Amino acid sequence: MSPLQLLVAPAVLIYQSIFLALGQVWANKVRSILTTIGIIIGVASVTAVIAALTGMKQSVLTQFESFGTNKIFVLPYPPDTGKRVVWRWADLRFHQHDFDELLEHCPSVATFTRNCDYTSSISYGTHTESNVDIAGIDPQWHQVENRSVILGRPFSLIDNEHARAVCLINKIAQDRLGLDTDPTGEAIMIGDRRFIVVGVVESRAESSMFGNGRSDAEVFIPFNTAYTPDNGFVVVAASKSPDVSDEAQAEITFYLRHRHHLRVDQPDNFRIQVVQKFVDEFKSVASAITMVAGGIVGISLLVGGVGIMNIMLVSVSERTREIGLRKAVGARPSAILLQFLIEAMVLCLLGGLAGLLGGEGITAILKSIPQAKLEQASIPGWAIALSFGFAAAVGLLFGMFPAIKAARLDPIEALRHE
Repeated sequence: MSPLQLLVAPAVLIYQSIFLALGQVWANKVRSILTTIGIIIGVASVTAVIAALTGMKQSVLTQFESFGTNKIFVLPYPPDTGKRVVWRWADLRFHQHDFDELLEHCPSVATFTRNCDYTSSISYGTHTESNVDIAGIDPQWHQVENRSVILGRPFSLIDNEHARAVCLINKIAQDRLGLDTDPTGEAIMIGDRRFIVVGVVESRAESSMFGNGRSDAEVFIPFNTAYTPDNGFVVVAASKSPDVSDEAQAEITFYLRHRHHLRVDQPDNFRIQVVQKFVDEFKSVASAITMVAGGIVGISLLVGGVGIMNIMLVSVSERTREIGLRKAVGARPSAILLQFLIEAMVLCLLGGLAGLLGGEGITAILKSIPQAKLEQASIPGWAIALSFGFAAAVGLLFGMFPAIKAARLDPIEALRHE
C-alpha cells in the first residue's frame, strides 16, 4: 500500500464505524437513551455545579474589586507575647497625630484616611433614622474609598482642623430624612448635636459580604469632630497599586514600630491587613472547592460508564452472528474492536451533549433566582472541554472490555450462535 493509502484507510474505517454506531443508536433509541441517562445526569450535574461555583466566585471577586483591592487596614491590636496578658485600651489605641508623617516615610502608600466610626440616630423635622453609620473621616477618604461628592462640596482642611459641625450624607440618608433635592445648608440632628449638611456622597455598592446589618443610610463628619480618645480610630490606606501592597505593608509596619518606640525583640502592638491577600486566599480556596465538588459529582459519570459497559456486552451478545459474518468475509479483529469502541464513545458523547444542554438549563434557572446572587454564573470553556473529555474517556474505558470480547470471538462459533 502507498503511504497515502496507509493514511486514508484508518480514516475511512473510523468514518464507517461512526456511521455504524449512529445507526445502532438510532435503531435502539429507547435503549440508547436509558443507557446514557447516567452520563447525562453526570455531565449536567458537573457543569451546573461548576457554573454555580464560578458565578459565586465571580460575584465575591466583584465585591472585592468594588471594595478596593489596594486597601490596607491598620488597627490597634494586642501584641502576641505568648503569655496571657490583659492590655489596657489606653496602651493600644492610636494617638491622633501618630500618622502625620506616614506618607513621607512610606513611598508605596498613595494616601490614607483615619476612620472614627460609631452608630447613632439622625433626625430632620419629623423624620428619624436609628442605628445609622456615623463616620469621622479625613478629606482624603474620597480617594481611598473611590466615592466622590455628587452634590455640594467635600470636607476642607479647615473643617477638619477646627472640628466643625458639618456633615456629608449619602442619597439613602437624604431620602430617609425627607430632605430636599439639594439638601446643602440644611441642619440635621446627629444624636443631640446639630450639623449642617455640606454635600451628598455617592452611596456604597450593595454588598452582602461586607454588610454589617446596619442601616444603609450613612453620615460622614470631619475626623477631628468625631474623634475622642475613648473611641479611638483605625486607618485605611491605599497603596499605589495592588502589586506594591506588600511593600506598603512593610513600610507601614516599620514606620509604626519606630513611632511606638518598639525594640527589635518586642512584638507589634498593631495589626495590618491587606485586602489583596484575602483576594488571593479566596481564589485559592474557591478553586479547590470547585475541583472537589466537580470530582464528587463526577462520580456519577463512572456510574453511567458501568451502564455503558453493560449495554455494550448485551449488544455484543445480540450481534454475535453479525460479528461472525464480518470475520468470515475478512474483517480483522482490530476493525471489530474499533467499531464497538467507537459505538461506546458515540453513546457517551451524545450523552455528554445532552448533559451539557441540561447543565445550561439548570444554570439559567439558577441565574433567575434573585436570592441566589448567581447572575454571573456560566459554564466556563474548560468545564465544557472537561465534560466531553471525561465522557469520551468513560466510553473508551468501559467500552474496551466489550470491544475486546467482540474482537476475540471465533468466527465459526459466532456463525453457529442462535
